[in-house]
Amino acid sequence: MKDLVTVFTPVYNRKNLIGNLYQSLLSQTYKNFEWIIVDDGSTDDIDEIIKSYQNEDRILIRFIKQENGGKHRAINNGVLHAKGELFYIVDSDDYLTKDSIERIVFHYQYIKNNDKFAGVCGMKCFPDGSRIGKEVTWKILKDSWINYWIIKNIKGDVAFVFKTSVLRNYLFDDIPGEKFCAESLVLNRIGKNYLMLFFNEKIYIAEYLSDGLSVSSIKNRMNSPNYAMRIYSEMASLDIPYLKKIKAHINYWRFAPCSKLKMKNKIKQVKYLQPIITQYFIDNKSEIWLLFLIAH
Repeated sequence: MKDLVTVFTPVYNRKNLIGNLYQSLLSQTYKNFEWIIVDDGSTDDIDEIIKSYQNEDRILIRFIKQENGGKHRAINNGVLHAKGELFYIVDSDDYLTKDSIERIVFHYQYIKNNDKFAGVCGMKCFPDGSRIGKEVTWKILKDSWINYWIIKNIKGDVAFVFKTSVLRNYLFDDIPGEKFCAESLVLNRIGKNYLMLFFNEKIYIAEYLSDGLSVSSIKNRMNSPNYAMRIYSEMASLDIPYLKKIKAHINYWRFAPCSKLKMKNKIKQVKYLQPIITQYFIDNKSEIWLLFLIAH
């Protein structure tokens, strides 16, 4: 039997946008997939749109509703309900190339039975076909996400497809009262223990909207500061260059004032960094001023 893939889409008031994604799923050359949609408390009657898709009975659609809690909680929900061997997150305002799932499954065969790999990654592009980020010349790269993104600094958006069994061991933390957690929290945790197979093929077409999460990222992190602090605290503890550790430390304190945690608890989360920062300042006096320019 062919590998079943779970295409997962979190939605929040996107009834006028999800049609492009639906049409692209109908056009897929690889047919053995399910589409799980988790509605994160929408108020725009998107359930009627999804119901009409289900009534067409052209692809397997599973629709799940939850109270508004943020994309990361919707992902947790989707992972726990997924029946596919692979879990492919596709946002509601984006869509896929016709052979997207086919190419994913093709490359997956090379790492399917290798427990060192968490999944595969293809490339995202704009509607005009240009890659989101700098074009790369390699065809296949086997590396951890931490090496790929943080250490090698290979820029550009990628489409993650994880083994569902791996994701179930790396669900997002639940911090009450906060509704935004960047996916880097889980990506970095997985990157500490697993490799990914990156393939240089454009499989995912992204539309960045003015009201999307990517555009309002800083505001969202300020409204969910404890998630942001946790991400930067953990990033600073990774085996990465000192300068990147310090950059993460600066970003930690950038969002710390928005948190209601007591100061002693804020300091405790990054206490281990003080000797590292002190030594870096001693060794690189002329570069200290740069630290305040690189945080973003």
